[in-house]
Amino acid sequence: MISSSLQSAAANVRLAVFDVDGVLTDGKLLFGENGEALKIFNTLDGHGLKMLKQAGVKTAIITGRRSVFVEKRSSDLGVDFLYQGREDKFVALNELLQEEGQGITLEEVAYIGDDLPDLPAIRQVGFGCTVPNGHYYVREHSSAVTLNRGGEGAAREFCDFILAAKGKLDDMLASYLK
Repeated sequence: MISSSLQSAAANVRLAVFDVDGVLTDGKLLFGENGEALKIFNTLDGHGLKMLKQAGVKTAIITGRRSVFVEKRSSDLGVDFLYQGREDKFVALNELLQEEGQGITLEEVAYIGDDLPDLPAIRQVGFGCTVPNGHYYVREHSSAVTLNRGGEGAAREFCDFILAAKGKLDDMLASYLK
């Protein structure tokens, strides 16, 4: 059962922030012949980000690694803010809010991550979430844990929950039946 306080927090979200490795991907690293880390993204997750944007929610990616693949995926999805090479996720989030946040407060942020560098942000935002294959300590200190694993629809589940809490998901889904 989902608590009313969790639904209320998700209803207030104006910015949704995503980690990459372990959330938008399954966390496994596959290296190409030139040493680049290849990424496999889930298309369901990508459409969830697009739906958030359609509903007026800003989106951001904050990741500890740098990758041209993340830059490409971010661009393809129309992600509003991309911060790469940042292990200090909470510091990066605060920079984003100060520099580009358009008056968004921490209480109006949803953050989904899977490992210890994500934990300070998960604990300080209005709606902090993780995945079932995330680090146990992060699961213990998150407001919510998705049913789906990272890279297997967890980000979509996160997006759908926010949209449902805002009262927008049903109408968005119904539009696909027309």
